[in-house]
Amino acid sequence: MGRFIETSIDNSIATLRFNSPEDRNALSRLDQCIEMADALTALNADRSVKVAILTGNGVSFCAGGNIKDMKSKSGFMAGSPSEMAETYRQGLHRIPLAFDALEVPVLAAINGHAMGAGLDIACMCDMRIASDKAVFSEVFVRLGIISGIGGAWFLPRVLGPARAADLAFSGRVLDAATALDWGLVSEVTAPDDLLTRAEEIATDMARHSGTALRYYKRLLNMGARQDLRGALDATAAFQALAHTTPEHDAAVDRMLDSMTRKATLS
Repeated sequence: MGRFIETSIDNSIATLRFNSPEDRNALSRLDQCIEMADALTALNADRSVKVAILTGNGVSFCAGGNIKDMKSKSGFMAGSPSEMAETYRQGLHRIPLAFDALEVPVLAAINGHAMGAGLDIACMCDMRIASDKAVFSEVFVRLGIISGIGGAWFLPRVLGPARAADLAFSGRVLDAATALDWGLVSEVTAPDDLLTRAEEIATDMARHSGTALRYYKRLLNMGARQDLRGALDATAAFQALAHTTPEHDAAVDRMLDSMTRKATLS
């Protein structure tokens, strides 16, 4: 059995790929959850990484839970209700907690099906772009269950309460154009252009200070949970640290050099 998450790093950009294309990158096993959480956690320790891209191998981004496991009551669906609840806490819940602790910006490049947990994982990312072949569904109610990975928490933060309720209560499928209209994704590309465009976006961000990117991400996440005074106190602390970094000094020098050249040419 190969790795469920493939990770490569190039020019300060980490690319993570779901790698179970034979079952549309379905997510149903504890080892898959541990592997994904560990892959995300490893990015925090690697200070060379400034930005991450998450995508899928094959025709799907992530098709969510394995319906065959639901039928056989295996994987996350095995055991008594209390045993299943503990399996969710020790398994699937590692993923949203790892995303919550992730320090680098992460862009989802959604190449195909983002269904159920796959859609919820896409919503854990900071940004999302999609192939025009991508489809999206919070499919759980069609199976008589709910999101076990935190969709009820993430969807309203991405889509707002009304559209999150629409997806959660209907289980309907959105095409890429509708996802763009709703603000679920910010761009739609041809399938062959998706990774190129994701890398362009990531490269543009990776030109900047990795420290500043990590601080800004922390502040954006903290700001959703703090009052203004608390957010400003955290801003002051991070800004004071940012002013002392070599990346800041180098960026200021580049900006002044650019201003000098423009003034000379004019």
